[in-house]
Amino acid sequence: MADKQPPDHKPQSDGSEMGWRALGYLLSGIIVWGGLGYLVDLWLGLPKVGLLVGMLVGAAAGMYLLIKQMSP
Repeated sequence: MADKQPPDHKPQSDGSEMGWRALGYLLSGIIVWGGLGYLVDLWLGLPKVGLLVGMLVGAAAGMYLLIKQMSP
């Protein structure tokens, strides 16, 4: 019983949690905004311009959210 830790003790993070979070922000931004751009392409009949713009906007939005979260 002496080896039990109190319930409020959290294990130390090795940094992989932050890396997975960053990857999730970037990929989700690219996928969501790229998908919206693709739908705009289908709606307006454009040759993949909306997809490209959507993916760039999604990458920028993911980086913005990541920087905003990491800043103190």
